[in-house]
Amino acid sequence: MSRRTTELLLLCLAAPIVLLLFASILMHDGLALSVESLAVPIGLFAAFVVAHVAVRIFAKNADPAILPIAFALSGIGIAFVTRLAPDLAIRQVVWLFASIICMVVVLAAVRNLDRLIRYKYTLMLVGIILLISPMLPGIGMEVLGSRIWLHIGPFSFQPGEIAKVCIILFLAGYLAQNREMLSVFTVRVGRFRIPDLATLLPLLLMFAISFLIVVFEKDLGSALVCYVLFLVMLYVASGRKLYLVVGFGLAGIGAVALYMLFGHVQIRVNTWLDPFSDAQNTGYQLCQSIYSMADGGMLGVGVGNGLAQYIPVVESDFIFAAIAEEIGLLGGAAVLLLYLSLAIRGFATAARAKSDVSALVAVGCTTVIVLQAFIIVGGVTRLIPLTGLTLPFISQGGSSLLATFIEIALLLRCGDEGTGLTSEMTDGTRAMKPIGSHASLADDSGVLGRVALGKRLTACMVAFALLFAALVANLTYVMIVKADDYQSYPGNNHTLYTEAKTERGSISTYDGVVLAQSVRQDDGTYVREYPQGSMASHVVGYYSQQYGLSGIEASMNDALKGQSNYATWQDVVDSMAGIESPGNDVTLTLNSEIQTLAEQQLEGYAGAIVVMDPSTGAILACASAPTYSNDQIDAILAGEGSDGALVNRATGALYAPGSTFKVVSLVAAIENDVADGDTLIESPAEMEIGNASVTNLHDYDYGQITLAEALAVSSNTAFAQLGVDVGAENLVATSEAFGFNRVLNGFELPLTTSLMPDPDEMTTWETAWAAVGQPVGEHESPAGPQATVLQMAMVASAIANDGVLQQPYFVEGVYNADGERSYAATPRSLGTIMSKSTAEEMTDIMIGVVEDGTGTDAAVYGTTVAGKTGTAETGKENPDSWFIGFAPADNPTVVVAVLIEEGVNYSTDDMAGLASARASVIIERTLELEGVL
Repeated sequence: MSRRTTELLLLCLAAPIVLLLFASILMHDGLALSVESLAVPIGLFAAFVVAHVAVRIFAKNADPAILPIAFALSGIGIAFVTRLAPDLAIRQVVWLFASIICMVVVLAAVRNLDRLIRYKYTLMLVGIILLISPMLPGIGMEVLGSRIWLHIGPFSFQPGEIAKVCIILFLAGYLAQNREMLSVFTVRVGRFRIPDLATLLPLLLMFAISFLIVVFEKDLGSALVCYVLFLVMLYVASGRKLYLVVGFGLAGIGAVALYMLFGHVQIRVNTWLDPFSDAQNTGYQLCQSIYSMADGGMLGVGVGNGLAQYIPVVESDFIFAAIAEEIGLLGGAAVLLLYLSLAIRGFATAARAKSDVSALVAVGCTTVIVLQAFIIVGGVTRLIPLTGLTLPFISQGGSSLLATFIEIALLLRCGDEGTGLTSEMTDGTRAMKPIGSHASLADDSGVLGRVALGKRLTACMVAFALLFAALVANLTYVMIVKADDYQSYPGNNHTLYTEAKTERGSISTYDGVVLAQSVRQDDGTYVREYPQGSMASHVVGYYSQQYGLSGIEASMNDALKGQSNYATWQDVVDSMAGIESPGNDVTLTLNSEIQTLAEQQLEGYAGAIVVMDPSTGAILACASAPTYSNDQIDAILAGEGSDGALVNRATGALYAPGSTFKVVSLVAAIENDVADGDTLIESPAEMEIGNASVTNLHDYDYGQITLAEALAVSSNTAFAQLGVDVGAENLVATSEAFGFNRVLNGFELPLTTSLMPDPDEMTTWETAWAAVGQPVGEHESPAGPQATVLQMAMVASAIANDGVLQQPYFVEGVYNADGERSYAATPRSLGTIMSKSTAEEMTDIMIGVVEDGTGTDAAVYGTTVAGKTGTAETGKENPDSWFIGFAPADNPTVVVAVLIEEGVNYSTDDMAGLASARASVIIERTLELEGVL
């Protein structure tokens, strides 16, 4: 089969790919498939067939794969420009046909590259003028931060694209003529030879030109392409790797200098390093690109179904992101493989070249196209900093398209001038003898040798293969490995837009009060509303298209979207088939009346209240103050001030638990046979323990009392001594059994771990104060105890439930749109913390606290309450006020923990503070709702 027949066959193989893309776009837009609607791809195929005929006439020995690759890439480009920017598609089609015509004209006009290269200095002058012309006032124009355009009347043009062609031709002629001089290093430094200044001058000049392009035109992409192009051609011509070392070393120095001196370079680099730090401004374009690719997955979302329209100038700089999103990783990798195939055929053409000039022109044209593809795709996928380049053949832009097809014409001409291994090779001025032996041709002192050339081209091809392998690997990381993370980013508007088209399930309390629901809008999308305003806002969380999700909205996100917790097999099938259906409804354990009452008890104060069922762990109420309304979350997160309202003080804040921790200390003493409630102990107003002082509140001296009495009056000195007797190791071990220093897996909200120190680091004095509930240590491990309000509710819950601690939870059940239950909460034990007898003894002692001690304000008429107050020093004007307790004491059904910041007024004799009375109100109402009272 001849080369041209192979070329025609490959064109026919590429045609269905282009037709399929256009057909997909038409069907997505609801248009019928016909000859008229498919006129563009049919016309494009016809144009390339005409180009094929021209190649048969003007370059019959050219490589057969180059034109079909150009057709496939151009077809993909026109299809996606039509999809993304229909208004620009007609212009792009016109430019494409004009570029194909220009390619044919170049093939017909340039019949001998060696003759063209005679005008290399003229070409150099034209190239330099084209490069610097955008700097000229009046005609130079800056677009999107780069001054790379000429604007003449109604027309605009990027002269740098044509300049690259001139530079390739000049370098090919210059290097072919001066190859021997560039290959010989005359300066000796020790055992090594290095080039003299005259030899290095072209490299330094190209470095200076590239530097100036970045400085004055802010065109990082063109500067990089021109500079690397020169280095590659210089290496191929001379074979000297030292040029690469020096060249890339200068590039590194230049890059550092540019970063230090120029703000636009700093912005590019900083955006590359962390685009998400300024995702709404400098990083917006790159973030949107990443979000699009992350949505694509392995097979893509389908042509026309992507959200790449959110990417500014997507049809030009970021068109690859749209391709990857809509045809997936496999499609994106296939596009990259086409460029790599072009590199292979281009370097193969150079290897077959008849002359030095043809070889170097082939290297230059191939390098420019493939390198530009690597740079722009690398920037879009965040492998390297982003530069303002277009993707050859594919991006919208006439200048780039025209220049690329001129390079293809030159590449075809180089292939037509190619020879086989038995043909002769020339440098353009004299002929070489037939290649029977490669020895003379491998010598770098002669004309560019076949073997030497082959080795250099192989090295270049390996380098490009590694670069494109890195692109595919990085693309896989973005689209597969990291995709879920990117899709869950709070600022990912792609995810939120997609979700807005699906009815998100509701969130409601156990007694049927709806806390969150999705309401359909006129455009078919849904808006999240919170009918109860601020009720349980910290538990429910928020759903913001700008700031993401929190609370139950976040932890149950998949269930609310209908992507998990399937109730029936039909739900599974519908999900796998992509059939949209309403999300699942989530029912919480919260009781709306108890929740409302708890929030009312906190009005005017900062603090938190947790109400639990000790037998199951179900949380009946979880209030935090100050609070916020979910409907106002965008304004709050925008920085309009929240006064700490976003902090869930029940689960996300640590406090010194004060005297409520004495319950833990007494459990440790009883369980370790150190003491019990009847143990007598001295309780002076002040005493020295561990060479430091421990005092009772208000300097009360209780004399000799039992530990039960010491708990009732909350004696610090008594429990300080008890803590020393129990020992740091037992004290910490008991607290850890209750949940301190433990990560609570499966909890539906973010939960800050309650803390205790490393017992090996605790001093005697610290142990004494820790038993009292005050963290005072200073060492590597955290001071302790520090506890969340939920943690102290768990302490009371374990005692109330005969020593067994139940896992706390918020979600009671999940139901599909038809009301069918897909998930039901099952109580789960976290372990037996103490024996039943210890729990019963602790209950009796805690009853005494409420009946005769500091917790009398927590008493409830008609039932018996067991509890413990706490006063925690915080360094503020007034201490925090605590209460933990449960009722009915003989058969507990409700546990409550209350924390009021600065809730104890030292100007009075009120030792209990504000927490106890509030606990009483909540316990009473809860028992009434349960029918106990």
